[in-house]
Amino acid sequence: MNHKKIVVLDADTLPGRVFHFDFPHELAVYGTTDAAETAGRVRDAHIIITNKVMISEDIIAHAPQLELIAVSATGVNNVDIGAAKAAGVAVCNVRAYGNESVAEHAFMLMIALMRKLPAYQRDVAAGLWEKSPFFCHYSAPIRDLNGKTLAVFGRGNIGRTLARYAQAFGMGVVFAEHKHAPDVREGYVSFEDAVRTADVLSLHCPLNAQTENMIGENELRQMKPGAVLINCGRGGLVDENALLAALKYGQIGGAGVDVLTQEPPKNGNPLLKARLPNLIVTPHTAWASREALDRLFDILLANIHAFVKGEAQNRVV
Repeated sequence: MNHKKIVVLDADTLPGRVFHFDFPHELAVYGTTDAAETAGRVRDAHIIITNKVMISEDIIAHAPQLELIAVSATGVNNVDIGAAKAAGVAVCNVRAYGNESVAEHAFMLMIALMRKLPAYQRDVAAGLWEKSPFFCHYSAPIRDLNGKTLAVFGRGNIGRTLARYAQAFGMGVVFAEHKHAPDVREGYVSFEDAVRTADVLSLHCPLNAQTENMIGENELRQMKPGAVLINCGRGGLVDENALLAALKYGQIGGAGVDVLTQEPPKNGNPLLKARLPNLIVTPHTAWASREALDRLFDILLANIHAFVKGEAQNRVV
């Protein structure tokens, strides 16, 4: 078996994990890698491990020994797939490791917003309960999940897992058809009907040309006044400025987002400065339960071992 040079470009996204391979290799591990450093670090690599570091056509061209790009995530939009295929470089990803983690996070955001948790936390911190003339402090309408309708956009593993959780709480669940779809498939409702009738909308679909800004000003205006929007998919699925306006002016009941259009939001983001009682923002951590991280890492290493043995596992290219 040939000696392999393995380069890990953003190991800090996998905290506490130790890379171990049972074939001859040389391992270079970098916590983070910026765009200017990438080409130099992978020049002699046979295998690149990346989570979000961009692997462009130019990077691939300047790594003549490259055989495999192992993405430590499900999404591979940080890799030029066409260039990898043309160069004969394999690409693999990690699938179905975080179904429960992401679904539980989405459910957490949903129930917290329906029960007005952020608003009541703010009131308690401000001392309003202490000043109440009777035993409780009631300032915002609280709603049960039971009997409400959840519309799930994306019928993959995460969407189906969330649907099971919601049904256990007595919710009705519908799966929404693609926006602008000419027909509605069996088992789905139209995109427009889902937006208009659901009490909670939860987004679990990929970001592409068809889904970018799929929830914009028009869709937000069509939602029920008290409806809640959850986005644990990708930041670009929602027009963030339109969402902020809808929250400020009471067009919708609340929003929980785990993703933003730019991550990390080094240049700021309108949602981060809002400090609204009907908005929860988490820093792209829905995927990162301890259990999910362990599964992700195990699958990542298994993908690489399979490739070295000449086996195809979780291959994209």
